[in-house]
Amino acid sequence: MHIELTEFLRCPEGHGPRDYCVLMPETIVERNVRAGLIACPTCQATYPIVDGVVDFRGAEDHGGGASVPDATALPAADDVRALLGVVGPGGYVVVLGSACRLVAALSKLLPGVHFVLVNPPTDVASSSPASSVLSRGQIPLAPSMARGVLIGRDHVQRPWLGESARVLLRGLRVVVLGEPEDIHGVKHLASGQGMWVGERS
Repeated sequence: MHIELTEFLRCPEGHGPRDYCVLMPETIVERNVRAGLIACPTCQATYPIVDGVVDFRGAEDHGGGASVPDATALPAADDVRALLGVVGPGGYVVVLGSACRLVAALSKLLPGVHFVLVNPPTDVASSSPASSVLSRGQIPLAPSMARGVLIGRDHVQRPWLGESARVLLRGLRVVVLGEPEDIHGVKHLASGQGMWVGERS
C-alpha cells in the first residue's frame, strides 16, 4: 500500500466521511507499506496490512473479499483508458475485482496515476503504482477522491455500483465491464461491446 493513500482510507464500519484512519507501519519499502496496521480512532478497530495488502474484511470474514476468477476476455487497455477519460499524471483510479488484471497495462498508459485495487484476484500482486485493499461490501475510501473508477464483471452488483459513484469525483467517469442497471448519481454516456460508461453528475 502506498503510504500517501492513508489519508483517503476510511473505516468500513460506516463512520462519518471525515473520520480518518491511522497508519501504524511495521515495514516500509520505497514509500510502500508492506506490513503494519490501519487503525480507526473512532471504533478502535484495526485492520492488518500483509504483503502490502490492507484487509478490511474483519477477523471473522476472510472468504468474501477477493475477486473470483473471471474467464471472460478483457477489453484492450487502450480502449479502457480512452473511456475513463483520465489525462495527465496525479490522483487515483479505483479498480474493482477482475478488472484489476488490466492495471499492469493501464499503468504504462497513465504514468503518474496511482491505482487502488479493490478485491483484486489473488494472482494480481499489489505493487507500485498500485495499492490493494480487501473489503466485504464497501470501498473503504473517502468520498469524491477518485479520478476514475473501473468495475470488473464480478463486481457489477450492489453495493459496489453505488460505492463506485460515491468515491468518484463529480464530472468524472466510471467504466463498467458489463451491463449494469442505472447507477444512482451517474449519467449514462454510452454502452457497447460489453462496456458501460457513465459520468458522475
